[in-house]
Amino acid sequence: MADDIRIDDLARPQLNEAQRGALAWGETQPVQLTVDAVLAAARVRTGLTDFGPDDFRERLALLCEEWDGDRVLTGLHRGVLFGYLSRYASNRLLIHDTIKRHPEILDVRIDRPVIVTGLPRSGTTHLVNLLAADARFHSLPLWQSYEPVPLPGEAMLPDGTDPRYARCAAAWEGMKQVTPLLASMHPMEPDHIHEELELMGPDFASYNFEWLSKSPRWGAHYASHDQTPHYRYLKQVLQLLQWQRQQQGRRWVLKCPQHLEQLPALLKVFPDAIVVFTHRDPVAVIQSTVTMQAYTQRIQRPSIEIEWLRDYWVARIERLLRACVRDRSLVPAERSVDCPFHLFMRDPWSILAQVYEKAGLAVTAEARASLDTFLSAHPRGKAGQVLYDLKRDFAVDPEQLRERFGFYFERFEVRPEKS
Repeated sequence: MADDIRIDDLARPQLNEAQRGALAWGETQPVQLTVDAVLAAARVRTGLTDFGPDDFRERLALLCEEWDGDRVLTGLHRGVLFGYLSRYASNRLLIHDTIKRHPEILDVRIDRPVIVTGLPRSGTTHLVNLLAADARFHSLPLWQSYEPVPLPGEAMLPDGTDPRYARCAAAWEGMKQVTPLLASMHPMEPDHIHEELELMGPDFASYNFEWLSKSPRWGAHYASHDQTPHYRYLKQVLQLLQWQRQQQGRRWVLKCPQHLEQLPALLKVFPDAIVVFTHRDPVAVIQSTVTMQAYTQRIQRPSIEIEWLRDYWVARIERLLRACVRDRSLVPAERSVDCPFHLFMRDPWSILAQVYEKAGLAVTAEARASLDTFLSAHPRGKAGQVLYDLKRDFAVDPEQLRERFGFYFERFEVRPEKS
């Protein structure tokens, strides 16, 4: 087990040599955060030109305008954001081209997926990676979520590695150089099972853009628009992936915190889903979220916006939870499981048994062995645990903050955690 980690320079970062070098390099690599530049890069990368329905352009334009208008962004971060947008545009071209050539993809059945949702930092990642250890499930590794369709004509590397995997691995190594503590907060190895909202990226949708950079305009746009069309897009990409794999009888295991506030849309598109809700003390979630956001800002902005991050993410977490309390009953008891964080950490099988029962899957000896092996190999805090201090770092009293979420504690089995 790694040592505990205390970040003493959140508000005034002391940059290491790799961070200083990366930031200096970024200033020599100007990018245009415009719709035209993003789409041109995607056309060059793929050799394709048909993006499909044009409604995405308005959403892409909003993102470009908001991020380009944030004039204090570092050159490095502008390049990262351009990379995200151009990758999504490339994926849109490739996905549309594949479905256009193989319309039978849209006949693929997504059967009774098991979908994990809950606050960020509430155990969703651990649970989906754990369930994915059962070979009877389809799951979404990070590398494939980043590039669901290969580039035309791109061959495997000489050692047999998929070049998409290699690119994802290289990106993670680069990320660890400039944000070395991220591995203890949110690991992003290529095989790590990722959130399916990445597959909404090519439709330029989802709340993920709020996590990538300061994006209040995008957040307001997302909150005011029906997300059902983007869930339908997600389903099409899952159909494509399932068609690619040609593995009969497997069901998907997925996870995304966004679903907490999009249960009506989720259930319209996946009406037979089994939904697992993770529940954790919101104060623990907030301190983890804002600490991670503040830490990564050191390579995004010249100064850390402690107060803005605190206020934005407290309100954002509250919005997620109020939607969950409002809509939880939409998922019937026979297709849902509530997973309290303290219970999941203490006795994972008490939760897993319920998930398998609701999913109608037997816990075979092989499945139990695979899941137990994963649990043994991934103890909590394996990469080190970050020590949080809301009062010191964000000038907020944890107990006073917890009172704001009384509505959530009243509805679900949630235990306050020591702050």
